[in-house]
Amino acid sequence: MVPNASILLSPLTTQEAVLSSRIEGTQATMGEVLEFEAEGGAIRENVPEARRDDIQEVLNYRKAMFQAEKLLETLPLSQRLIRNIHGTLLDGVRGEGKAPGEYRRIPNWIGPAGCTVEGARFVPISAEKLPNAMGQWEKFLHAEGQDRLVQLAILHAEFEALHPFLDGNGRLGRMLVPLFLWQNKLLKRPMFYVSAYFERHRDEYYDRLLEVSRSDDWTGWCGFFLKAIQNQAEENQAKATAILELYERMKGRVVEITHSKYAILALDWIFGRPIFKSTDFVIGARIPEPSAKRILAVIREEGLLKSMVVGRGRRASVFGFPELLNLVEGKTGF
Repeated sequence: MVPNASILLSPLTTQEAVLSSRIEGTQATMGEVLEFEAEGGAIRENVPEARRDDIQEVLNYRKAMFQAEKLLETLPLSQRLIRNIHGTLLDGVRGEGKAPGEYRRIPNWIGPAGCTVEGARFVPISAEKLPNAMGQWEKFLHAEGQDRLVQLAILHAEFEALHPFLDGNGRLGRMLVPLFLWQNKLLKRPMFYVSAYFERHRDEYYDRLLEVSRSDDWTGWCGFFLKAIQNQAEENQAKATAILELYERMKGRVVEITHSKYAILALDWIFGRPIFKSTDFVIGARIPEPSAKRILAVIREEGLLKSMVVGRGRRASVFGFPELLNLVEGKTGF
């Protein structure tokens, strides 16, 4: 029922990228990612330089999801597609030296940072067995007659166990969730955000995956995964409904305070980019410049936007839409 879902739910897509990356150890927040993007890749003075890679990893995650959605219009979900989006996921970040888009040709293992294979918690199959194993995985990916959610639980666990790449396996495995649901027509769009549950239950998430390999506990893993899907379906629906209600409320208010035929265009643009540079709004909202500047001034004066960076000289102001950002974050942070 959500009109323009790709616009209205855009902040949730970014939040999913943030949380899925956080499971792997990144520290970037949604606000930092959106502000970094609004500033064209600049980092504010109060954001440590070390966050640059974290933020870029989140942006790569989101870009890879958009790429996968585009590819799925003409390709099935497959090894080919996964290798493509893996290259995007690692482009220009810490894992870029780890063969983006290529299956590993050397051993890898999972354990504390710097540990040897002897101290690893889990050691995937050897590299020479990987092509055949991924072929079997892809065959099951397209198997008919399965309960699709249980099939997805198995596919996710097996992908993580095979660990086909030197880096990025966890994030790719979580991307598979909405992509598989969409391909199998359980969703109208590949917008299903499961990382929030996995991030909240990170220890159990890893323990359940490990117990599949240690003791063949598929029932425990599938029960955990199905609970995650149910919990997130309810949470996602509640957030999507709240976003739609906010949009409908703001639609009337923005029309009322601006008295402009461009009010809805402006609102749609702000929902799609809830942290933005003033000049980007004027250039990108498809509104004549004088009207765009007036609308921005009015909604700012009415308190709908928060100033995040004050413009000086040639540097444009950066604004945030706090009501939407707090709704997506589930807390008051803006």
